[in-house]
Amino acid sequence: MRMVLYSLGIVSQSFVGHLGDRDLAAFSIAYTVIDGLNFGFMFGMSSALETLCGQAYGAKHYSMMGVHLQRSWLVLLAFATLLAPTYIFSGKLLAAAGQSAELARAAGLASAYLVPLVFMYALLLPVVTFLQCQLKSWVTAAAAAAVFPVHVAATWLLVQRAGLGVLGAAMALNLSWAVYAGLQLAYALGGGCPDTWTGFSAAAFAFKDVKEFVKLSASSGVMVCLENWYYRILIFLTGYMKDAEIAVDALSICMSLAGLEMMIHLGFLAGTGVRVANELGAANGKGARFAMFVSTTTSFLISLFISILTLGFHDKLAMIYTTSEAVINAVDHISVLLAFTIILNGVQPVLSGVAIGSGWQALVAYVNIGSYYLIGVPFGVLLGWGFRYGVYGIWIGMIGGTTIQTLILACITMRCDWDEEALKASNRMEQWSNTK
Repeated sequence: MRMVLYSLGIVSQSFVGHLGDRDLAAFSIAYTVIDGLNFGFMFGMSSALETLCGQAYGAKHYSMMGVHLQRSWLVLLAFATLLAPTYIFSGKLLAAAGQSAELARAAGLASAYLVPLVFMYALLLPVVTFLQCQLKSWVTAAAAAAVFPVHVAATWLLVQRAGLGVLGAAMALNLSWAVYAGLQLAYALGGGCPDTWTGFSAAAFAFKDVKEFVKLSASSGVMVCLENWYYRILIFLTGYMKDAEIAVDALSICMSLAGLEMMIHLGFLAGTGVRVANELGAANGKGARFAMFVSTTTSFLISLFISILTLGFHDKLAMIYTTSEAVINAVDHISVLLAFTIILNGVQPVLSGVAIGSGWQALVAYVNIGSYYLIGVPFGVLLGWGFRYGVYGIWIGMIGGTTIQTLILACITMRCDWDEEALKASNRMEQWSNTK
């Protein structure tokens, strides 16, 4: 599912890329930066539902899952309304940040056409989590498989045949995400989940419970956003380096490869979060610990294998994207860091999944702030400019922050009293059930 959804943007960028460099840059800023940041926040907020629905399913409080789903829709739609102006006024924001007037105007127009996406995320992400928490991941995967050819066809028709260019690519994305959301909503609300969806309930709108839900959702959103923005800052800082164009190209290629590989481990994040939450909800602390161990070990071995392949093809990685010898050599130069990043990707997301399943989002948000922004970014700036290591130094600093964050999460996880966590989950489920 995650590989397909990640590929939707790649398909759109591929079609737009044949229109011209400025069109590609405008669409990339609109979709990758503006929409990407908002998606990260909405995705993070929806992970609160993973904690509550996962534990409710494990505790066999099935009817509460539908109530939690409705609360998540209410909260996410409210935040989507607040985030919509960032699309509408993105052109002015980009111009104020120093982008050229023409590029800022083009990116702003494309962003304005992507406004429907943030509302799609508000409806879609909770229902995806709702289905996954009751072990119906096949629904989300089947819907993703169905929407991919729709997206390719729609993008071709609107961008090439209709000649709508960047705006056509934005419209195709809106259509594809709407189809994807519609398929899953039809299944979840149309009889596919008779035990967990019993219709709309007034209990979902109780102010006290919604307030608590907002707190957990906000913590989840901050936790994920701090991770999502971290490596985007790396690319942003690289733009100020000497020979910035080659540096940004090389780093963007590495981040694209790492991002595609990361989808595997984000799948483990979702699966681990659900499994840990299910076990804790069922008062099975040992089962949660075992699930954590199996997921982390499996994900790490996959990342280790891919990192070895990366080192083996270090001088050929960039050929997928470019024929420029300068860029190919630049990617080759930092391929060791790419391989090490891939290894970290095999552990860190799974530990984040454990945190989500256990309801530790607020704690992890503080860990992310300290590791990423008080250590990683300053250390990267120091190495990049102070010691003149350039993009290599910036990336080493960033990896240092991720390593510290991973070690802290590993210590928290290994020292955790899982029986106590299971008791907390049981108490939480009892509290929510009493307010139904």
